[in-house]
Amino acid sequence: MSEQNTVTPTPDTLAQAASAASKGKGLPPVHLWNPPFCGDIDMRIARDGTWFYEGTPIGRPALVKLFASILKLEDGKFYLVTPVEKVGITVDDAPFVAVDFRVEGDGRAQKLTFVTNLGDEAEAGSAHPVRVIRDADTGEPSPYVMIRAGLEALIDRKSFYRLVELGSHEPHEGESWFGLWSGGVFFPVIASKELG
Repeated sequence: MSEQNTVTPTPDTLAQAASAASKGKGLPPVHLWNPPFCGDIDMRIARDGTWFYEGTPIGRPALVKLFASILKLEDGKFYLVTPVEKVGITVDDAPFVAVDFRVEGDGRAQKLTFVTNLGDEAEAGSAHPVRVIRDADTGEPSPYVMIRAGLEALIDRKSFYRLVELGSHEPHEGESWFGLWSGGVFFPVIASKELG
């Protein structure tokens, strides 16, 4: 009886393949890679943006950034992808956390540029929309901004409070909404009537 010789990817082999593929020239072209699925790996991104491997936080920021550079979303599931392997990981909420933002201009000409916990930047607009989901039970808002290729960042609480100070009431879908302008796009946060 012959045994099949399969090698399960590890963080080390994924990191080596990602480093070789990126060659230090920005983000690797994960959208072009379609390797075979190798199974799930015990890696998780917590809601606060902390990456874990086998239950232990990954303490090397450079390694976390490397893994984040090969992160891909397909059919609602997250994968780490290299040219030769694809493994599933768990993401508790969003893969990134927006920990700060910059403001240029004001009113409808305002531009909001978000910075993630891993140093990625995205200017909110049509290519990087902002959305807010409210918890059905508590009404607690969870705001997000698109960073790249379907990968969002949860906007942290302190940043969201700062954003609220920049908001305005605008007509949207036949009613008044409180929301934010960025890049010429209005992003509704909450219907004005719900604010009382």
